[in-house]
Amino acid sequence: MAESETNLSSDAWYAFKGPENDVVLSTRVRLARNLANFPFPGKFKDDDAFRVQTLVFDSFSHCQEPDKYQGVVASELDELGALILEERGVLDSESAKEKGSGIIVRTDGKVSCAINSKDHVRLSSFVPGLDGNEAFSLCAKIDDELQNTMQFAADYEFGYLTSSLNDCGSGMKVSCRLHLPSLSFSGRLLDLFSSLSQKEIIVSDCFGAGNLPSSSLGFYYQVSTKVAGNGSELDQIASLVSSVKYLVENERRERNVVLRSRQTELRNRIYRSYAKVKYASLISDREAIEIISDIKWGKNLGFFAGIEDSELCALLYRVQKGHLQFVLKNRKFNFPVDISESKSLKTDYLRALILQEAFENIKLN
Repeated sequence: MAESETNLSSDAWYAFKGPENDVVLSTRVRLARNLANFPFPGKFKDDDAFRVQTLVFDSFSHCQEPDKYQGVVASELDELGALILEERGVLDSESAKEKGSGIIVRTDGKVSCAINSKDHVRLSSFVPGLDGNEAFSLCAKIDDELQNTMQFAADYEFGYLTSSLNDCGSGMKVSCRLHLPSLSFSGRLLDLFSSLSQKEIIVSDCFGAGNLPSSSLGFYYQVSTKVAGNGSELDQIASLVSSVKYLVENERRERNVVLRSRQTELRNRIYRSYAKVKYASLISDREAIEIISDIKWGKNLGFFAGIEDSELCALLYRVQKGHLQFVLKNRKFNFPVDISESKSLKTDYLRALILQEAFENIKLN
């Protein structure tokens, strides 16, 4: 993909501040839709996939400000472009292999559409912090515009018809990414998650399993609605937002608890991460996620000043493999001779440099 299609600059949506940003990194809304008179992607025959793809691309060309949307057939994506979009949460690498799959991305990165990925159309919107209404508004506007030129499959009783029963109804899934280190550290998180499951709210890892029992790497979690048939879109958003606010309040309270009872352990862990990045030459992707988490935790505990939560959120994307390889491809660096022939070591070296540059204004309190 061209550089403009994978906007990696500081004006990406995730580099801005959002509500409850000390705990909530971002909010995503996804709407699943299928065209009437076509089978679901898993049941396509003959040229069904390409006909759907053509109809969706054409429909976006009739939206307001069509020049803001850039579309590409998934099979034409190079490996690096696909990896970057996957890291952004825009592309499902498995679905991208399916015949007739494609992707449309708005130039600001806030809105995307996956074509023939389990459903014919999967609209997604992303906003920083906790803002379900804004994320839904972005998706709903595009949904309305697409319905001017396409007919979506729907039923009076079941709502929008989708490939998954959980998505029938509004076709909507709402999710938030949260940073919950204090609750994870104190061991209270599983009980809180259990109470949310009764509200059909599900929790998953963002970056894989962590090093503590039952923890997520970096203590980053994704909290999502489970089904799309419980009330209106606004009801579903309200349910998730209230659950997320419950976790936010508990995380903030728990900071004070662990600060009083385990301050020596906290300072040891967090300052060690700061020292590690300050002097390291090579940092792996897992190490980077944990370091960013610890610096964010230290900042929110009052150990550090000189860096914003939004900067730390942006770093989670900037240190990903695809994003780093894009930088390596488009800029020249002078690497130590002994790693100059190793792509993986050069990636780890650049990751360390980016973290050191991002943390250079940090002050210890």
